[in-house]
Amino acid sequence: MLRPQLVALVTLIGSVGVTNAWFRVSCTDPLVQERLDPIISPGVNPSNHVHTISGGSNFNPTYTYNNLRASSCTNCLVAQACLQRPIPAMIMLTASTGFEQLLDPKTKLFEPVPDGGLLVYYQNRGDGDVSNGGSGLKAFPPGLKMITGDPKRRTKKFPIGLGTQDELRERAIQWSCLRFTVGLPGYDDNGTGFPTTDCEGGLNARLHLPACWDGVNLDSADHVSHTAFLSGLDNGVCPTGFVYMMKLFFEVTWSVDNFSGRWNATTDKWPFVYSHGDPTGFGWHGDFQNGWDTTALQNAIDQCNNPNDQTGSGVTEACKFLTVNTADFANKCKIAPVVNEAINGTLTKLPGCNPLQFGPQDATIFTAATCPQ
Repeated sequence: MLRPQLVALVTLIGSVGVTNAWFRVSCTDPLVQERLDPIISPGVNPSNHVHTISGGSNFNPTYTYNNLRASSCTNCLVAQACLQRPIPAMIMLTASTGFEQLLDPKTKLFEPVPDGGLLVYYQNRGDGDVSNGGSGLKAFPPGLKMITGDPKRRTKKFPIGLGTQDELRERAIQWSCLRFTVGLPGYDDNGTGFPTTDCEGGLNARLHLPACWDGVNLDSADHVSHTAFLSGLDNGVCPTGFVYMMKLFFEVTWSVDNFSGRWNATTDKWPFVYSHGDPTGFGWHGDFQNGWDTTALQNAIDQCNNPNDQTGSGVTEACKFLTVNTADFANKCKIAPVVNEAINGTLTKLPGCNPLQFGPQDATIFTAATCPQ
C-alpha cells in the first residue's frame, strides 16, 4: 500500500524550468494510455480521445477520491501521485500535431512521438502565500477537480494581458521550442500556438492550472466556474471570496527532432497533431483530481518552504512529509488498458472519431453516433 501522502489525477492534453518552484513530482513511463476521461466524461468507455495516464494504479472510468487513495502503486516518484494527460501524435500531412503523433507525408500514417515524461510543479504563488504577506495557502480539498485549456480551441481569441479569466485560461497553455544551435530561431510563446520550426532540444509544452477555489464546490457543470486563475497567471490575487491554494504547473517535452528527417521546416507546415485532432496546439488541455491526504499536504505547505534549508529551493526529498521513490521503482507501476484498441505503432487515423480540424472556428467534439463518414 502506498504511504498516505498524495494521490492526484491529472488529464493533460501538455516544459521549461520554472523559478521558485516549491517542489516537483516527476512521472516515469505512463501508467497506461487509453481513451478514458473520468473527469469530463465519467463512466464513458471509451471517451473521445486518447490520454496518457500517470499516477495511482486504481485509475478507472469511475474512480473516486477513496479509489485513488487506495492505489497500490504510482508511476510518479512521490507517493501517491496520479496524473493523466492526452497524447500527442506527430503528423506530416500539410500541418498537424497531436498525441503527439507524426503523420508521415509519404505513408500518410500516424506515429507516436516519444516524450520525457510528465513533470509537475507544486508552487507557492499568489498574494495568499506567507512569503507574499498573506495568511497562507490551503491544501486542495479531498476530491477537488480542476481543468485548464479547451480541446475545442483552434485559435487565439484574446489579447495578451487583458487579465480576464478567459484570457488567463488561454495564456495558461504555452510552448517553447528548445534549440541547441546558436543563431537558429527559437520559440517561446504566450498562448500563440505551435511553433513552425524543428526543435532539436524538444518541444516543451506547459500548462498552468487555477490556484483559486470558491471554497464550496469540488466541481461545476463546466468544470471551470468553481476555480479561477491568479490575476497574473503565475502570481497575483484571487477573485474576491476565493481560497488561495498551491498552484500546479505541468510540463512535457516531446522529442520532435526524432522526425526532423521526415519534413522540411523551410517548406512544410508543422507536422504534429494532438490525439484529439488538433494541428494548431490551441486545444492543449489538462485536468486534475485531488487525492492528497489533506493533513499531510497542509503540513508540507506550512512547514516545507523554509528559505534557510533545501525545502525553500524546491528539493522534494528535503520535506519530511513527502516520500520520494526511485525512478526504477515508479516505472514498474503499470495497469492494463480498459479500452481494447491500437493506439501506438503506425495508424491510419487517430483513435476514436478525431478528424483533423484546423479552425479557426472551435472544433466539433464527435461521438461514435455523430462521427462523419
